Amino acid sequence: MNNSHVSTRQVDVAVIGAGSAGLPAFRAAKKKHTENIVLIEAGAYGTTCARVGCMPSKLLIAAAEAAHSVEAAAGFGVHAAKPVINGEEVMGRVRRERDRFVGFVIEGVENIAEKHHIRKHAAFLDNHTLQVGDSIIEAKTIVIATGSSPTVMPKFAELGDRLIVNDDIFNWETLPESVAVFGPGVIGLELGQALHRLGVRIRLFGRSGSLKPLTDTGIRDYAVKVFQEEFPLDAKANILGMERKGEQVMIRFVDREDGIEKLENFDYVLAATGRSPNVKDLGLENTSLELDSRGVPIFDPVSMQCGDSSIFIAGDANNVLPLLHEAADEGFIAGDNAGSFPEINPGMRRSPLSIVFCDPQIAMVGQAWSELAGEENVVVGKMSFEGQGRSRVMLKNKGLMHLYADRQTGLFLGSEFIGPQAEHLAHLLSWAHQQKMTIPQMLEMPFYHPVIEEGLRTCLRDVNEQLSL
Repeated sequence: MNNSHVSTRQVDVAVIGAGSAGLPAFRAAKKKHTENIVLIEAGAYGTTCARVGCMPSKLLIAAAEAAHSVEAAAGFGVHAAKPVINGEEVMGRVRRERDRFVGFVIEGVENIAEKHHIRKHAAFLDNHTLQVGDSIIEAKTIVIATGSSPTVMPKFAELGDRLIVNDDIFNWETLPESVAVFGPGVIGLELGQALHRLGVRIRLFGRSGSLKPLTDTGIRDYAVKVFQEEFPLDAKANILGMERKGEQVMIRFVDREDGIEKLENFDYVLAATGRSPNVKDLGLENTSLELDSRGVPIFDPVSMQCGDSSIFIAGDANNVLPLLHEAADEGFIAGDNAGSFPEINPGMRRSPLSIVFCDPQIAMVGQAWSELAGEENVVVGKMSFEGQGRSRVMLKNKGLMHLYADRQTGLFLGSEFIGPQAEHLAHLLSWAHQQKMTIPQMLEMPFYHPVIEEGLRTCLRDVNEQLSL
C-alpha cells in the first residue's frame, strides 16, 4: 500500500474491541483522561456474554429447570404428567431474550459519538501504529480487548455442519434429538445438563478425568458421581473413533460402566473444549511485546500493562479468567492506565469468584485447592449438604463443601464446593475473603434458621476446630 495516499489519524488512546472489556476501557479513558479516543470493532456489536455466553446459556438453563421441577415434584407427593417440551417455543424464547440483552449492548455502543468508533479490523504496524482498514491510526497508547473464540480440535474438522460450538446453539430454531458433548467444563456441564433436562439425549465425554474448573479432587469426584447419576458422563473417555454418517455423527467408545465397546449416533457434536484468545490476526509480531506460548502478550495483572510498553490488554484476550466481571474490571484498569500513561496505577482486583450454573451448582472462591495443596499450615473444613436441614426440605440435598484456612491465623483462604444455591453462598464467601476475615469472625456473623447458609456455618465450625488460636 502506498502510504502517501493513506489517511492518518492521531489519537491519545485506541481501544481494540467493543465487548465486556473494551467498553469499560473506552469509558474509563474517555471519562477520566481524554476525548481524543477511538473504539475499534471488526465484528458484530454485542458482548460474548450477551450474545453467546452467560445470558443465553442461563435462558436455556432456566427452561431446563422448569422442566426438571415438574419431574422432581413427585418426590413431594405432587404428581404431574411428564412435561411436554416444545423445542421451538424453548428456543424462540432463548433467541428473543438473547436479542433483547444484545440490543442493550448495541444501543450503548451506538450512543457513542460516530467520531469515537470505527467498524473495521485493526492490526499493529508497530507499538503505536495501527492499520485500520485503509487508514492508519497513530495512538499514544493502545488497549487490546479482542475477546476469545471457541477452541475446536483438529479431530473434529471432518464433521462439517454436524460439529457445533456453544455459539451455534443459541441460533437453533428447535431442539435436536441427540447431542454428544466433548468437554466437561463450565460450558459442557451447563449446556449438556440443560439439553438433557429438555429431553435431548446427550452423552458427555471428557479426556483428563477432571471436571473444570474444580481442582479439589474430593469435590471433583463427588461432583462427577452426582452428574453420572443423572446423565451419561465419562470424564476420562476412551474414544475409539468418530465419523460423519449422513446427517449424524457415529462415535465408537468404551462404555465407562461395563467396559464394553459401543457405537452411538448423534445429531450433533458440541465441542465445549475451551476458548482461545483472539490475538492471532493483530500483527503482534510487529510490536516489541514479549508473547507467551499462545501468542498472548506478557502483562501485569494489577495494571494490565504489557511489559513496560504503552500497550495494555484486558478481558478474555489475556487468557486468564474468561468471566464478565473480571473482564469489566480489567477493562476499567486498562483504560484508566492507558489514559494516564506514562503514569501507571495498580487497579483494584477483587477476590476470585467463579460459578457453574449446573444443578447442583459448583463454585470456587479465593484461592483454589491447587494453589494451597501441600502448604503446611492449611486446614480444610468439610460439610455435606446431604443431611443439611433446609436442603433436605427442598429435596436439594446433594453437595459437598470444603473450606480452606490458615491454621495459625485463622484467615479464610478459599473454598471449592458443589451444592444447592451455591451462587449465593459463593458471594458470601467472596465478600468474606475480600475483607480478609478470619474463620472466628465469619462465625460471628448472623445465620437464620432454617436456611442453606446453616450448612456453611457447619463447615466453618469444622475448620474452626482445627485452628491453633
